[in-house]
Amino acid sequence: MDSLHEFDPSNEDSASINFSTNTIITNTNNSTHNPNNISVAAAATMASSSSSSPSSTLSRYENQKRRDWNTFGQYLRNHRPPLSLSRCSGAHVLEFLRYLDQFGKTKVHTQLCPFFGHPNPPAPCPCPLRQAWGSLDALIGRLRAAFEEHGGKPEANPFGARAVRLYLREVRDSQSKARGISYEKKKRKRPPQPPPALPPPPNASQ
Repeated sequence: MDSLHEFDPSNEDSASINFSTNTIITNTNNSTHNPNNISVAAAATMASSSSSSPSSTLSRYENQKRRDWNTFGQYLRNHRPPLSLSRCSGAHVLEFLRYLDQFGKTKVHTQLCPFFGHPNPPAPCPCPLRQAWGSLDALIGRLRAAFEEHGGKPEANPFGARAVRLYLREVRDSQSKARGISYEKKKRKRPPQPPPALPPPPNASQ
């Protein structure tokens, strides 16, 4: 992956997400993070903005993809020890996704919660907040595209690693059960067909 372009720390888009140079600290021994050094709004923006409407313009998608790419680059730079993009693996992507979970806004009920499987719980509960599966799925899609746009080879794309796909599938299935909602794509209904034309009545004069 010698032709892979590394992240540019001076890119102004990374600053727009309000990350400081010591924003993210990762301990490779136990994969724990320091959540006190990151702006909640900054990290939440990355995943929560993944749920874009179909009417979103292409430029909005490209801008979000660039911000996500720069944010992940800053995550790698602040990793302990720092990681180069060429050495990033699917395991590091999973580490990043789990890190983002602490800034999620989606209530995911545990199996012990009385509201487990209820799409509209009638009362609050202490269950944790997580990143929604749809947000993470869209985020990975943008980062996967950005990786190849910056010279990465498709077969070496860490965002397309099997472990990442399995993780997203597990998140989808577990959140679907916990929240009592279905993530299955709805089949598009065909418009109703007009009834066949009736033959003209017989001529009474005949």
